[in-house]
Amino acid sequence: MRNIEAARVTEVVRRLCIEANCHLTKDLKDCIVECRKNETFPVAQGILDQIIENYGIADENNVPVCQDTGMACVFIDIGQDVHVEGNLEEAIHEGVRQGYKDGYLRKSVVRDPLDRVNTGDNTPAMIYYNIVPGEQIKITVAPKGFGSENMSQIKMLKPSDGLQGVKDFVVKVVEDAGPNPCPPVVVGVGVGGTFDKAAFMAKKALTRPVDSHNEDPFYAALEDELLEKINALGVGPQGFGGRTTALAVNIEKCPTHIAGLPVAVNINCHVTRHQSEVI
Repeated sequence: MRNIEAARVTEVVRRLCIEANCHLTKDLKDCIVECRKNETFPVAQGILDQIIENYGIADENNVPVCQDTGMACVFIDIGQDVHVEGNLEEAIHEGVRQGYKDGYLRKSVVRDPLDRVNTGDNTPAMIYYNIVPGEQIKITVAPKGFGSENMSQIKMLKPSDGLQGVKDFVVKVVEDAGPNPCPPVVVGVGVGGTFDKAAFMAKKALTRPVDSHNEDPFYAALEDELLEKINALGVGPQGFGGRTTALAVNIEKCPTHIAGLPVAVNINCHVTRHQSEVI
């Protein structure tokens, strides 16, 4: 059994909140650059140039790449042979509190969905726990802006809707979103499980590198097919047209009930932020 002090978790979450908001991952930057090379519409080319310039300025000056610094989604893969000395959940919230204060990041969380009073420190975080073998903790901080979050949808399809029903729903969600989620987008898709599990898988899919594929060849091919269909919509960067509506489609799946076919689509903008550390 390995002991980890809760203060160590706070320290890591604090740093990851700042890093995730200020520095896009290399796979995402490379994907945007590659899309710019392949884009033929002049307006779309100009917008992609501005996006590249923007994340370059954020890197150089260590400032947020987007003004919406998001709601802090924190994924915790905790080894079953780890003992946290202290309150783990409070440690995570404190890390978010410190990170958003010290990084001068916008505080966007309200204490109640109806009275709309800002908590003032971007807490509470949205925390997702996963118990895994080993004696380490992997922490992933994925700030989620709501311009894209608001465009996400879930649907309880019937088994008879089948593969075509899944394809049609995913493409329609992106088409309905149009320019609102600041395309080019990354599309996280969860297929199977239950209502809530599908939504979780769709969100977790957004933390996967955009140059990766599902390990199952069938779903890997489906990711490519959906990406092609979405880019054929012609929404383009910021909705002004072009061939770059999405950067990637990441699908996660799991078993489900004989009577169900849940499908969730969680959209993220081109600022698909996430940073991880193992302690």
